[in-house]
Amino acid sequence: MHPTAMVNAKHFFDTYLDPAHSGYFTIEIGSLIVPNMRGSLREIAPANVEYVGIDFEAGQNVDVVLDDPYRLPFENQSVDICLASSVFEHSEMFWLLFLEIMRILKPDGLFYLNVPSNGYFHRYPVDCWRFYPDSAEALVTWGKRNSLEPALLESYVSAQSGDVWNDFVAVFVKDRNFASKYPGRITSRISDFINARLFGTNEIVNRRDAPEDLLKLQTIGKIASGNLKIR
Repeated sequence: MHPTAMVNAKHFFDTYLDPAHSGYFTIEIGSLIVPNMRGSLREIAPANVEYVGIDFEAGQNVDVVLDDPYRLPFENQSVDICLASSVFEHSEMFWLLFLEIMRILKPDGLFYLNVPSNGYFHRYPVDCWRFYPDSAEALVTWGKRNSLEPALLESYVSAQSGDVWNDFVAVFVKDRNFASKYPGRITSRISDFINARLFGTNEIVNRRDAPEDLLKLQTIGKIASGNLKIR
């Protein structure tokens, strides 16, 4: 798992989980640790998390093996937190998986999504999607069309750190009536983000139209042409 994936997940745990609460039943979709993978979200989860890792193949860090990638073997409204980090880009029909996640979450349950907003073609076994600033709101709209009332608490694109990835991070609550239960925001704790969406407003915070990769290329081009002086 790339470094920013771990950092963003730690921010989620620190922001949204109450240390005084016991036994958050938490599932991670796509939990398998593969060769050369650096760490897992289980390692940084707080002690008050009851953690279950699921994937479509057996292996390290997998507690439950899925028969169907669009069917999660949990009862309705039985899960407190669902995590999906670097998963939705590999899901051919992630919108179906989103509905399944909503099904198993408790009404006040949280869904933490981290998915690339850029980066290499990386098949596992396929690589289908990248997410942009309006993607999470589109998932909310999809939920409403399926008689659900999810709410996006926040989303943002985090900066690169030691690699090529810009993570798109989003936090949803299953039922918008419970949004007030979670007043904290990751974007209030960090500064290295762009294009954030926040619950209760249509404003895009730290809006930037050019992604980080393009800005770097533009800077290199200006240096090469002599139009930029580095001080």
